[in-house]
Amino acid sequence: MSESRHALIIANDTYEDQGLKQLRAPGHDADALSGVLRNPQIGDFEVDVLRNASGQAMRKRIEGFFKDRRRNDTLVLHFSCHGIKNESGELYFAAADTEHRLLEATGVSADFVHRCMSRTLAGRTALFLDCCYGGAFSKGASMKASHDMNVLDHFAGENPSGGRGWAVITASNSMEFAFEGDELTEGSTALPSVFTHAVVEGLESGDADLDHDGEIHLDELYDYIHEHVQDRNPNQTPSKTVQMQGRMQVAHSRHHTIVLEPTPIPSRVQDALRRRDEFARRGAVRDLHMRMRSENLSIAEGARQALEAVVREDTGQVADEALSALQDARLKPSPARLDFGRVPQGAGVPQQSVTLQGIPLARHCVAQATGKWLQVEESADGLTVGVDTSAEGRLAGDIMLNGVADDAVVRVEAEVVPPPPEKPPDEKPTGREGKEPGLTHRPESRLLLAPALAAAALALGVTSVITWIVAVVATVYAEEGLRVGPEETFATSAHHHGVITALITALITSTAALVLGAFARRDLSARRKRYTPGAKSATRSMASAARRCAMPVFVLTVLMSIAYNIVTQHL
Repeated sequence: MSESRHALIIANDTYEDQGLKQLRAPGHDADALSGVLRNPQIGDFEVDVLRNASGQAMRKRIEGFFKDRRRNDTLVLHFSCHGIKNESGELYFAAADTEHRLLEATGVSADFVHRCMSRTLAGRTALFLDCCYGGAFSKGASMKASHDMNVLDHFAGENPSGGRGWAVITASNSMEFAFEGDELTEGSTALPSVFTHAVVEGLESGDADLDHDGEIHLDELYDYIHEHVQDRNPNQTPSKTVQMQGRMQVAHSRHHTIVLEPTPIPSRVQDALRRRDEFARRGAVRDLHMRMRSENLSIAEGARQALEAVVREDTGQVADEALSALQDARLKPSPARLDFGRVPQGAGVPQQSVTLQGIPLARHCVAQATGKWLQVEESADGLTVGVDTSAEGRLAGDIMLNGVADDAVVRVEAEVVPPPPEKPPDEKPTGREGKEPGLTHRPESRLLLAPALAAAALALGVTSVITWIVAVVATVYAEEGLRVGPEETFATSAHHHGVITALITALITSTAALVLGAFARRDLSARRKRYTPGAKSATRSMASAARRCAMPVFVLTVLMSIAYNIVTQHL
């Protein structure tokens, strides 16, 4: 069962309530968040945005969002709106038609959202609350939690069963405004939100990938948000609660970072680089160049960083030689463009190779495909690139290579076309070898070549055994003929009984069996992907049996021929 990723963004910045209109308008970054989450290189979510909806529409969309999910699903729900707490301490999210005096009827309660999260079958759920919180109290009533909303308390509960789980991250727990009747209290100032901006920036830049493993997990994203928000606004403290087993992967890191711990260069090289003598510094550069070519990547990285320092700090020919040496650390993919041409839909996964050239440090990189249809795997010499042919259409994408010294891009193009129609058995093929121009077909005429050669080799091998036995029997009769008619020579008797003919036939058939068996094995090795496992097994078995038959016959026939020549000279 494949993973499915869904996100719902609720952004309200227009309110009918006159009091809410006086507050800041959250949700300005909702469009940016939608783009980042939808981007297949980053979030790869199916994103739905609900903007300035009524309370009824919000409740309907939220309940539908959590329904009919599966264990492998990942859900993200993001609120960008006002959060209001009533006199009983209950939290409500403000819709476009919310009235702060009638929260239960017109708002969306946090308890409702919590119940929907608790009932979903999705394996991972994250709730982001970028809300400006306040309280709605009757005039003269005491304000509960006037400085602390305790938002996360509304989502507390027992850990979900069955491996499911959720996390809640809120922009702040602080009360930023309060109503007394229909009026805002004095001193209720709301600071601009930086929460959603931090989420977008961390995902889009890849800076939230704190452990540099190519994936951004929820705990990493929260740590990034917390630091970013605190830097911008020390009075705003994001909070989180997690009721989840394991880690939740939120996004891919768009810019992978390779982290190598450099080995310090030897002190003698450091001393040479500090000398006034230009020849000594040039010699140190050559030493660093050699160290950069090391199989030990830490040693190579230390030398590379030292060469970069020489380029920055030295001048003239020394800096030029260091800059020239650094070219060896650059990524050199070959080819830089792969064109699969026209490929029939459903024809498997065609593959091509990309070779990473250069020193070990230059080959050390991270590859990331920009499309789901691109499949990239590491190989001994570089990368193996495959194309998913399940969907028809023209495909174009890139493989981003992030190396230690620089980045490179390999362009990949293909066109998946409809498969050719099946031809009736009596229809003659059109075109050369029955191929439609421009399409790549598997040559059916060659599919049985190796098994056919192996079968012919086995038949000849068996024939060689039979003819060799005939030659032996004929030799015995020829020897008995000498006893009956002593006046005959052995050559005459052997010719009379067909010894020579049998020997020649055995030699020819055994040689042909060995040659055809060798061709069968060669074709099987050269075209492994064109044969089914059954055809491969049958070919190997028949070729091996043919060799076991023909090789002894070939050797014995040669020996008998030599013996025949010797005997005929003396008898």
